Amino acid sequence: MESITRPLTDLIPLPQRSAKPRTAGVTHVVDPGLTRVEAAGLMELAAAHVDIVRLGWGSALVTGALEEKLAVYRDHNVAPMLGGTLTELAWRHGRIDELRRALQALDIHHVEVSEGTLDLPVEDKQRLIRELRDDFTVFVEVGSKDGRLAPASELWIRQACEALDAGAHSIVCEGRVSGDAGLYWPDGSIRDELVEALVSATGIDRLIFEAPRRSQQAWLVRHFGADVGLGNILPGDLIAVESLRLGLRSDTLTRFHA
Repeated sequence: MESITRPLTDLIPLPQRSAKPRTAGVTHVVDPGLTRVEAAGLMELAAAHVDIVRLGWGSALVTGALEEKLAVYRDHNVAPMLGGTLTELAWRHGRIDELRRALQALDIHHVEVSEGTLDLPVEDKQRLIRELRDDFTVFVEVGSKDGRLAPASELWIRQACEALDAGAHSIVCEGRVSGDAGLYWPDGSIRDELVEALVSATGIDRLIFEAPRRSQQAWLVRHFGADVGLGNILPGDLIAVESLRLGLRSDTLTRFHA
């Protein structure tokens, strides 16, 4: 593999891209229910381009051979985590301590705190972040999956700043796996003023933009460069997304190879 890929890599100059372990420009992948074998194949293909894999929603509770699949990701220097929906459910049922113990037993070091479905009061959300930050790298999602939050930037900025003040490592900006809510209008087009406001308030390095659609990924790469944080990337889109980051697709070619 090395003898084949290195001559191709040296073929043309590529834009600078941070190497793992990355603090900026992370690719946050959603696992919608891959088998262990599929996860191993994905890692063989693209482990160098993946930083975090999140098992979608609360799917970890109904995933067979869970520990074996998590081990595949860890063996390829990719951090696994469970979905924010599971954190919401644990909070709703008063089972955060049980969630903590389960994550530790599974050797998971990242956790997502979200309120994409349930109404999590500000005080409870901040307390939850503070309770988890000592044991885990905490990702906090801002925005809503169902359109309850208006596109006005003030609420998003307040949520992001409150989360960072409470000890969040990164802010995940809601875009839904369908790409038609949160950061995006129902037709999938980006709420560019909202994105720019978030970047101005927190800086680009702390933000991960959920961007499941190619048009959304391309827009973000064109505007913020190869090291923009992207989330909700489907496994089958990983190579395409890294190609966008390096100007190897027409959507971003002129951004890096003018």
